[in-house]
Amino acid sequence: MSGEPPDPPGWGPLFDPRSVAVVGASGNPEKWGYWLASGALAGRHRRAVHLVGRRGGSLRGVPFLPGLDALPGPPEHVVVAVPPHGVRQVVADGVAAGARWFTVITSGTGGAAEDRALAATATAHGARLLGPNCMGVVDTGSELRLSWGDFPRGNVGMVSQSGNLALETARLLARAGQGISRFVSLGNQADINAADALEALIPHPATRVIAAYVEDFRDGRRLARTLRAARAADKPVLLLTAGRSAASGRAAASHTGALVSAPAVVAAVCRDAGALLLHSAGELVDTAVALLAPALPRGRRVAVAGDSGGQGALAADALAAHGLELPGLSPDTATAVAACLPPGSPAGNPVDLAGAGEADLAGYVRISEALLAGGDADAAVLTGYFGDYATANSAQEQRECAMAGRLADLVTAHGRPLLVHSMARDTAALALLRERGVPVYERIEQAAAALAHTLRWRERPEQPPPDPLPTARAAPPVADGGYRTMRSLLASYGLRFPDAAFADTPAEAVRAARRLGYPLVLKAMGAAHKTEAGGVALGIRDEAALRAAFARMRAATGATCYAVEAMAEPPYAVELIAGVQHDPAFGPVVLAGMGGVTAELLADTALALAPLTPGHARRLLLSLRGAPLLTGWRGAPPVDLDAAAAALVTLGHIALEHPELTEIEVNPLLVHPAGALALDAHAVPARTPA
Repeated sequence: MSGEPPDPPGWGPLFDPRSVAVVGASGNPEKWGYWLASGALAGRHRRAVHLVGRRGGSLRGVPFLPGLDALPGPPEHVVVAVPPHGVRQVVADGVAAGARWFTVITSGTGGAAEDRALAATATAHGARLLGPNCMGVVDTGSELRLSWGDFPRGNVGMVSQSGNLALETARLLARAGQGISRFVSLGNQADINAADALEALIPHPATRVIAAYVEDFRDGRRLARTLRAARAADKPVLLLTAGRSAASGRAAASHTGALVSAPAVVAAVCRDAGALLLHSAGELVDTAVALLAPALPRGRRVAVAGDSGGQGALAADALAAHGLELPGLSPDTATAVAACLPPGSPAGNPVDLAGAGEADLAGYVRISEALLAGGDADAAVLTGYFGDYATANSAQEQRECAMAGRLADLVTAHGRPLLVHSMARDTAALALLRERGVPVYERIEQAAAALAHTLRWRERPEQPPPDPLPTARAAPPVADGGYRTMRSLLASYGLRFPDAAFADTPAEAVRAARRLGYPLVLKAMGAAHKTEAGGVALGIRDEAALRAAFARMRAATGATCYAVEAMAEPPYAVELIAGVQHDPAFGPVVLAGMGGVTAELLADTALALAPLTPGHARRLLLSLRGAPLLTGWRGAPPVDLDAAAAALVTLGHIALEHPELTEIEVNPLLVHPAGALALDAHAVPARTPA
C-alpha cells in the first residue's frame, strides 16, 4: 500500500484495492478488455489481479477464469467490460462474491431507469458503482490503471465526463512537465457523481490541483458545497463545462428567463465557491502548471524581460489585457537592471535585454534576479530565446541547463514566481525548468492568461457565502403569476409598491384615480412584457387622458383588468431588474441587473444562488457595469443600496418558500436615494404534469 493517509471510508476499494477482477478480459489488443487487463496487471505487485473471460485464454501468464465465482476470494474492485446485456448479471455476481466496488466500462446498457436499476443492484448490498459508460479509474500513486490511455504521474486530479478530454489533458500535462494523480471517469453517473468524485480528491495529498469536466451537474447545490470545501482545503478546482450558447434555444416568459443561462449560473457558482471556470483543456493545463509552481504571485504587478523590444511590448500588452500591471521600476531596481544591460540601454519595464542574454547566458539569471529581488513586482516573465540556444549550438546545452537551474533557484530564494515564454519547445533546459516547477509556455498569451487565472484564485474572498440549503418555511402555494397576485405576495414579504387600485371598467379606473390623485400609471393585466404589448401608459395627468389610455389599451391588449397606480418619480432614481429563476440543477438563482425595457439589450447582470446575505447582495449590485449609476454618477447622490440589496434577499427567500414559481421578476425595481419601489412584478408558475 502507499505511504499516504488512507482515503475516506469507502473510497479505498476504488483507488487502492487489495484485489481487482477484470470481467471481459481479452488477449486481443483491439479490445477494451485487453487494455483494462494489461493496466490491472501493471499493478500486480501491489494487489491480487484476476482476469475473467468466458472464452478462456491468458494474458502475460495469467489465465482467464470462467466467472467471478471461480475467484479464490472476494474481489474488492470489479471492472465490467462485457456486452450490455450481461452487465446486470456481472454486477449481481460480483455482489454475491463480496465485491465492494464496480467500475462499469460498458456503454449502451439502457436508459436512465436501467442505469438506476443497475446502480441499485450494487448499492443495495453496500457496494458502489462508477459508470456505466465510463473510461475507468486511475491512481498513479497506488499504481492502479483501470483505463485506456497514458496517464503520467503528477499532481493534478481529474474528474471527467469525457474520456477523450481527460486523455488530451493528460498529454498536455505531460508536455508541460506535469501529470495526473488520480483520474475518475464519470460516465452516466448512475451512482457516483461529480460531487462524489471531487470530494474524494480533496483530502488526497498527491492531488494539489483538481481538474473537472462536467456536463450534467445533477445535484448542483451539493456540488457548490463541494467546490467551497475544496477552496477551504486550499485545493484549486479548475472546471470545464459545455453549452456556453445553451440559452439561445430556450423561450422565456420574462426578461429573467432570457437573462439567466445555464453557463451563467455555473459561472456564478464557481465565482462564489472559489473555483475557476475555464474554457479549454489547454487553458486548464496552463493554469494548473502555474498553480503548481513553487511560488504564487501575491499581487498583480509583473516585471517583464524580453530578448527584443517587440517581444517585451507584446508581453506587456498580453498581460495588460488580463488586468495585470507593469509598474515602473524603483531607482534601486533600475540601477540593478541597468548593470545587467549593455551600456546606454534603458532600464524600464518591460526590460529590453538588447542582446545581453545572447552575449552571456548568465545575463538571463542576473536580470531575473534584479527583477525578483527588487520588490517592484509580484511576478516576473522572461520572454524570448532562452531555452533555444542548444538547438543551434549543442555546445551550449550544458551551460543553458546550468542557467535554468539557477533561474529555478531564484524562485525559491525570493518566493516570487517566474514564468518563461520560449521560442523553443522541447530542450534540455526547458525540461529542467519544468522539472523544477517553473512554468514554461510556447506563447506569451498562455503565460499571461495562466498568471491572471492564478491571481483570480488567490484573490477569492476567504469568507464563503452562506450555505445555500436553508430550511424554507411552509407557505401556501400561489395560484398564478400575474401582477395582482405577485404584488400582494411580494408586499407581504416587505417589498414596497406605489399605491394602486384595480379596475375592470373605465368608470372604476376614474374612481380609483380620484382616490389616488394624478399623475397616474395605467397597466393592462395579463401580459408579461406589458410595454411591448402596448399595455402601459405613464404620466396620465387627468381624467380625459385616463379614459383615452384605457380605450387604447383595451383595443391593443384585450385585457379585462387594469391596474391604476400612483406615478412614482423620485429624483435620481435608477431602474434595476431583480429576479429569481429555478435552475434544474442548482435550484433558485437570484438575478440583479440594470433594468427597465433595455434589460435584455444591456444584459448587465449578476447571479448568485439563493439565499443571499445583504452583504452578498450588495456585492452583486456593485459588480454590475452600471454600478457607478448606483454609487453617484457625475455628482448625483448614491441610491439606497441597502434597500436594493434587501429586495434581492427577499426575492431569494420567496423563491425558496414558493417552489411552485419557476421564475419571479421585478422589473423595474426603482432604486433611489430614499429607498426602492417595485413598479412591476411577474412570475411563471411551474407546469402541472399532464
